Amino acid sequence: MKVNIVYWSATGNTEAMAYAAEEGAKGAGAQVDLMPVSAADASVLDCDVLLLGCPAMGAEELEEGEFEPFFSSIEGSLSGKKLGLFGSYDWGDGEWMRTWQDRAAADGAVLIADGVIANLTPDDEALAACRQLGEVAAKG
Repeated sequence: MKVNIVYWSATGNTEAMAYAAEEGAKGAGAQVDLMPVSAADASVLDCDVLLLGCPAMGAEELEEGEFEPFFSSIEGSLSGKKLGLFGSYDWGDGEWMRTWQDRAAADGAVLIADGVIANLTPDDEALAACRQLGEVAAKG
């Protein structure tokens, strides 16, 4: 099983979540490629499951400098793609994740689990949820 994980992180919170997801997927036997969004292109779709991580920014939106343009560029290719989402936030109630999940579902993506969110620095529970997301991804 091939799992690709692409993330954007300014503070390291979403990056920590990405590494936890990688740990879970590798522990469950998947081949995993982990990369920041700055290193990603459409070839990340060449996998069994794609995990994407981005924190809430602004008015509960995806980061607009790098991540939003990347996500927009692959949206047309998400139909039927197994996808998992994760990220951290500082305010609000996680609305950006619900909006992102709805957007991905409207694109035809098959969400493998509810999006994993963490308020600020991910605690043990959030990191465990990310490892679990990685395990689910590894099972396809």
